[in-house]
Amino acid sequence: MTNLKNIDDNALLQKLSEEDDWCAFEIIYHRYKGLLYVHAAKYLRDQEEARDIIHDIFSSLWQNRHSLHIQETLRAYLYQSVRNRVINYQLKSQRAEHYIRSFGNFLYNAEIDTDYLVRKKMLLELIEQEIAALPPKMRAVFELSRKEGLSHKEIAEQLNITEQSVRSHVKGALKILRPRLGFLILSFFISAI
Repeated sequence: MTNLKNIDDNALLQKLSEEDDWCAFEIIYHRYKGLLYVHAAKYLRDQEEARDIIHDIFSSLWQNRHSLHIQETLRAYLYQSVRNRVINYQLKSQRAEHYIRSFGNFLYNAEIDTDYLVRKKMLLELIEQEIAALPPKMRAVFELSRKEGLSHKEIAEQLNITEQSVRSHVKGALKILRPRLGFLILSFFISAI
């Protein structure tokens, strides 16, 4: 190994690719690992990730030693490899952050939507319970008026009662329901805050 230390990069690459010379690989590794690490760490500001990138570059260099086609110098090739991996890491990191933010927003909105739907369902059930507690005739008139949207005249014809009776039943139902439902609706909105 000591006789290879002074050999230029091209000769080391040739020994690496043609002879599977581990010593040539080690010399390349020790010659460039520190410089490449500093270069990667400068852009990443993450020492662990910089180490991982350098490790990956040299691992790739060894694995692809037979098929390497280096157009420029070994130094330029290695620096370009660092640059490409740093860019890839940053893009993946940005995408990951974007997905995390998007997922967080989705969960937050889903939680709000789910909470709203649950509260709405509970409120509707409570309203139905209060309506069901009305006297039978009053409940029938109120449901035809509010749920079916029928006019007082249509309700009177359908139930064979006078329009005045329909008005009285609706008025009585509202008189009973307002205090009960007012409290429920108020507590519903206060608990939603």
